[in-house]
Amino acid sequence: MSDKRSPAIVFVFITILIDVIGIGIIIPVVPQLIKELTGGTLSEAAQYAGWLSFSYSVMLFVFSPIMGGLSDQFGRRPVILASLLGLGVDYIFLGFAPTITWLFVGRILAGITGASFTTATAYIADVSEPEKRAQNFGLVGAAFGVGFILGPTLGGLLADYGARVPFFASAGLALLNWVYGYFVLPESLSVENRRTFDWKRANPISSLANLKRYPIVLSLLWPLVFLYVAGYATQSTWTYYTMEKFGWSSMSVGLSLGFVGLMVAIVQGGLTRIILPKLGEKKSVFLGLTFNSLGNLGFALASAGWMMYAIMVPYAFGGLAGPAIQGIASKQVPANAQGELQGTLTSILSVTAIFGPVLMTSLFSYFTSPSAPVHFPGAPFLAAAILAVVSLVLARRALAKF
Repeated sequence: MSDKRSPAIVFVFITILIDVIGIGIIIPVVPQLIKELTGGTLSEAAQYAGWLSFSYSVMLFVFSPIMGGLSDQFGRRPVILASLLGLGVDYIFLGFAPTITWLFVGRILAGITGASFTTATAYIADVSEPEKRAQNFGLVGAAFGVGFILGPTLGGLLADYGARVPFFASAGLALLNWVYGYFVLPESLSVENRRTFDWKRANPISSLANLKRYPIVLSLLWPLVFLYVAGYATQSTWTYYTMEKFGWSSMSVGLSLGFVGLMVAIVQGGLTRIILPKLGEKKSVFLGLTFNSLGNLGFALASAGWMMYAIMVPYAFGGLAGPAIQGIASKQVPANAQGELQGTLTSILSVTAIFGPVLMTSLFSYFTSPSAPVHFPGAPFLAAAILAVVSLVLARRALAKF
């Protein structure tokens, strides 16, 4: 297996990269499409976007442990391929959506099949030595970073041809990714490390309960919850915030997200491989959460568009926390339970995604509405800064004896 580790990690990196490019392409045009389908304002579109994310996340919460359990029995490859095919079909569905209801149906279908990232992280755990897992998990963040360099920038360019064109481009990339995976992606889970699928473990409640066997992993759940919720300030409101406060166009939003992706790729794809071994996973968690809080505070208080670019630099170093926490968690469970662990962590992410986007888009919508006591579009980022501080306090407690 050691001879196959590096090529396998490259394969899964490319798989995630193409997937993220497809997601990034549609980000700059989602507000435009929602406004087109509803006839509402930008503030109202933000609320719809929050509920679209809610519907996706509920399905992801329910089905991620199932997909993780299936990958523990049948292997990672077939689950990744099924997920990619479902994503491609979903983008086509969304591209033809004649009403806002179709968007909701499409997001529900995507949530049911949306296990590619869950299984990809389990894949990386399969092919990584325990001491290098945190560094290799950083490659997932790097794939996100590079994908968000290319995806939103391309989406901003395609937006000139209509709000629906980027969805078809994303569909093409997802299906291309499926073809690539079918012919190139090898299986990572050996037969001796597989285990029979069990419905008792394959539901989100039971999968969370099973973590009682791993006290350190269990103690890291709340820091992860607060960190994940904080992340939705950027994921759910960046487009709306920059359009509202700085008057950015879809192209400007796409370019800014491209720069965010560049910084994330530099930190998680390169610097994590230097910083994590030197500082250790524990200190990297604390450092990452500190930078996350400072970055979100900076976004909230930025008074000019150029400041957003400057603040992206410290914000990107917040990406040290995620891979470090995943590295700590993955060392606590055996090889035949990595799929279940990653499915459980994705379920936790999904729980936060059920209410995180709604919380952040509602804050944005309220503080940009005429009824707000003060016009403050940066409210979601201020909330995120506070949540990151809470996550830091909880992480210090959880890892006090680690």
